Amino acid sequence: MIYCLSGELLFTDAVASTAVIDCCGVGYKVTVTSNTLRKLPMNPEKPPRIRLLTYMQVREDGVDLFGFYTAEELDMFKMLISVSGVGPKAAVSILSLMTPEKLSLAIAGEDVKAISKAPGVGAKTAGRIILDLKDKVAKAFPALSADTAGDMPAASVQSNSGKMSDAQAALLSLGYSRQEISSALAKVDTSASLEDIIRLALNVLLRQ
Repeated sequence: MIYCLSGELLFTDAVASTAVIDCCGVGYKVTVTSNTLRKLPMNPEKPPRIRLLTYMQVREDGVDLFGFYTAEELDMFKMLISVSGVGPKAAVSILSLMTPEKLSLAIAGEDVKAISKAPGVGAKTAGRIILDLKDKVAKAFPALSADTAGDMPAASVQSNSGKMSDAQAALLSLGYSRQEISSALAKVDTSASLEDIIRLALNVLLRQ
């Protein structure tokens, strides 16, 4: 299994949603989302070095590589293809339309219409994604999920969600990734004050 590719970015194709990376003289073509494609630097005169996390799909008639700029996008891709009827192409289509953060909010909010806007994804498939992934997304992206407060009263849910969003923003400004922050916030008492949530999350991050 290929975990990642690190090498020179030879060229990209926005129409085909692909990128070619030269790794020690071997050019690997990977399918990427539009969000990843926009983050890739291009310099024909001096190809930049990049690293993409990858997912390898092995089929009877071939092998396909899918590349992701962030771990969050790869994690969401894996969750999407775990849903019956959602293949890698559909997952790439969804993640080209929405970032992992926006998709997690759409799933938590049961927004079928937003998800079904992705080419090749209908309302039934969007509904299945929500049904299968709502709990998983709440665990993987606790700071972004509207469901993290369980059965708390509506006012408490809103207050808690606001604190978590503010805490996440503060930690992002310190240079931590969304994945690191989500993991840390999942381990703190969300009923604490905003200052305490940030302090506790920092303690977790420093121990990682």
